[in-house]
Amino acid sequence: MGRLTVEQIVSVDGYAADLDGGLDFIGVARGGNPNDHDQLAFLADVDAILLGANTYRMFADYWPVADPEVEVVAEPINRLPKFVMSNTLETAPWGDGSIEILRGAAPEAVAELKSRYEHIVVWGSLMLADELFRAGLVDVLRLRVVPVLIGAGRPFTPADLGDRPLDLDHVATHPSGHLGLTYRLG
Repeated sequence: MGRLTVEQIVSVDGYAADLDGGLDFIGVARGGNPNDHDQLAFLADVDAILLGANTYRMFADYWPVADPEVEVVAEPINRLPKFVMSNTLETAPWGDGSIEILRGAAPEAVAELKSRYEHIVVWGSLMLADELFRAGLVDVLRLRVVPVLIGAGRPFTPADLGDRPLDLDHVATHPSGHLGLTYRLG
């Protein structure tokens, strides 16, 4: 059985989205994006990418045309097999191709996907991540902490999750104040 990593970009106070659902808080932080080389190292171990429909739309508008000279993670993001969990999307274009749409109940579809791939990453996709946390399918949690407080917004886990012990696996610090935290779910 493969492992599933959920990665979220969060404010220091633990929010993965502004009150309006946006990600404007990411741009408020000083120091740009120091995490690209950490992400590149992380992606070297990833076999597939899984997205919810909303995050897929954001990614599909940006990553297929991102300049790999500027965005060092563009090449692996575009190369890796991608899946989108959606019961409403008819097609999922990505650059010159398309990605596979998974339908039905997310826990069953993702459990099957974990049997096919050694390491899958879910980025953002808060509603999908909620379902996967509830179903106990998340093996690793990666938090990319942005040095900003926003006071209120959408937490990165569902309110009804309950207690889940975590084992700290890795911490990456950056001079800008950004942090990368990796936990294994116990």
